[in-house]
Amino acid sequence: MYVRLVPGAHIRYVIIIIAMRFEDKLKAVNLRQKGFSYKEISQKLDLTKSTLSDWLKDIELTSEQKQRLMTKKLSSGYKGAKSNQRYAEKRRRIIIERAKKEAPSFICNPLFVAGLMLYWAEGSKGRYERIEFTNSDPELIRLMMRWFREICHVEEKNFKIYLYLHKFHVRKDVRNFWSAVAGVPLNQFRKDIIKPTIHSQRTNKLYEGTCRISISRVDLFRRIMGWQAGAVEYFVKHRNLSISEDSEFVGGIVFRPMQKWSRIIEK
Repeated sequence: MYVRLVPGAHIRYVIIIIAMRFEDKLKAVNLRQKGFSYKEISQKLDLTKSTLSDWLKDIELTSEQKQRLMTKKLSSGYKGAKSNQRYAEKRRRIIIERAKKEAPSFICNPLFVAGLMLYWAEGSKGRYERIEFTNSDPELIRLMMRWFREICHVEEKNFKIYLYLHKFHVRKDVRNFWSAVAGVPLNQFRKDIIKPTIHSQRTNKLYEGTCRISISRVDLFRRIMGWQAGAVEYFVKHRNLSISEDSEFVGGIVFRPMQKWSRIIEK
């Protein structure tokens, strides 16, 4: 739909728009001279910050006004940080609690239990919530990589490998060795950490250094912590348990009530 303006109407329309714009600019200048921030002025007058920046760039604030804006900015930043902290803590508690509740349903899986106990013993548990498992035994690295893939469902691209080597163990093929063990391509290896040694020659010719598996997934770290808590709670509640073969659980194991030691001795 088109509106045809009578002669001279468009000129009056343009004049009105310019007048309104000028009035907004005067209001913005007045507020800025009183020490208001661009954000405050933008909210009051419904103007973009880019427009305000063009209009108000030459207005100097007093030291008191600058101090007020800085104090308000810091206060706002602190409130935002505290809000994010509360959200993160709430999310952390929810993930751990859910993992804690689901742990008993995984207890019958020997891979779940083996990997969880190994991570508990050798894995990282620091406040940075990074998943890291370090060991020099290739078989344990293979087992943990299977655990991460099959139990934790970690995507291949999320694996990072770090090698810790003494200077005598640095060889061209050492990375290929750990790449084959972990099943991780060389482009996902990070810079090797070379450790000094007091020895003058290589003492263990079969030593391939130490391998660290690193995964940056905070929610998975929290889930693992929840699994650990759930496993402890499960075994505390079910103290009279033993591992036995079960024909109904093909290729696996289940836990059955354990006979009293007195009955076993009597037999």
